[in-house]
Amino acid sequence: MAVLLALARGIDRLNEFIGRWISWAILVSILVSAGNAVIRKAFNVSSNAWLELQWYLFGAAFLLAAAYTLKQNEHIRIDIVYGMWSRRVQHWIDLLGHVFFLMPFVLLMLYYFVPYFLTSWRSGEVSSSAGGLTIWPAKLMLLIGFFLLALQGVSEIIKKIAIMRGDLEDPNPFVSAHQAAEEEGKALAEELKS
Repeated sequence: MAVLLALARGIDRLNEFIGRWISWAILVSILVSAGNAVIRKAFNVSSNAWLELQWYLFGAAFLLAAAYTLKQNEHIRIDIVYGMWSRRVQHWIDLLGHVFFLMPFVLLMLYYFVPYFLTSWRSGEVSSSAGGLTIWPAKLMLLIGFFLLALQGVSEIIKKIAIMRGDLEDPNPFVSAHQAAEEEGKALAEELKS
């Protein structure tokens, strides 16, 4: 288990690094979008390449941060039933969800995106818009994003098993909704006092 936990820590570090750095792509996307809008309004000049660049940057941020989001346990979870169970049952739900839903989906996407990207790259596929960008970098982002998500899925499965076996401390211990509300209320009261 020590070797698997070391692998999980390595995957976590990789996705932490990528997730923190790719967030800058959102700022660049905003600047490109604002610059393009100003130039279009002020000089009546537009460029499909600049529009596509902002889409590429936003897409890259979304795709490459997906694994980081999973690592941080910040993905969207519909908490209708999940919160009613003990933390041990929640771990089982997470583990089964990762094994039977996340991993098959991610592996299927990788299976389809490899030829999808390679065909685009070999042909030098270019946007159908006049003055548009090459398309294979966007398709590469799809492939890399799902690859990183697959790696993080492996890490999450390892960590869930380790937590359930008692080999790893639970990084997200169970807190009831009532307890969370009380703690938030106390924090707000302390903040207002200072």
